[in-house]
Amino acid sequence: MPSLTRVAPEIPVADMSEALDYYESKLGFEVVMQMPDGDYAIVVRDDVSLHLFEDRPRDLSPVSFQIFVDGLDELYSEFESLGAKMVQSIVLKPWGNRDFRVADPSGNELKFSEPMGDED
Repeated sequence: MPSLTRVAPEIPVADMSEALDYYESKLGFEVVMQMPDGDYAIVVRDDVSLHLFEDRPRDLSPVSFQIFVDGLDELYSEFESLGAKMVQSIVLKPWGNRDFRVADPSGNELKFSEPMGDED
């Protein structure tokens, strides 16, 4: 039976240089590949790869996606101290996850989420 092994979302950005600087300096990602024309790049942090592409016609349609993490409070503090654009503080959701959101310079939102374990 086939199985899905990972996902690598492609994220539109208005300015690749600005986006790469933000993902590196504010979110702790590392640039592992950039196309010679500068219109496509891959950033990685831990087991998460994000593929950024420059939307040259500027008809940018921002996206939102969720990344599951361990150590949500520490990650929130890290991003806040680095000056990331925090758009939602940590919130406990009715389905049992805690999450927060940051936005990149192009308006894309990254939701970082940590499932709550059974606490008896």
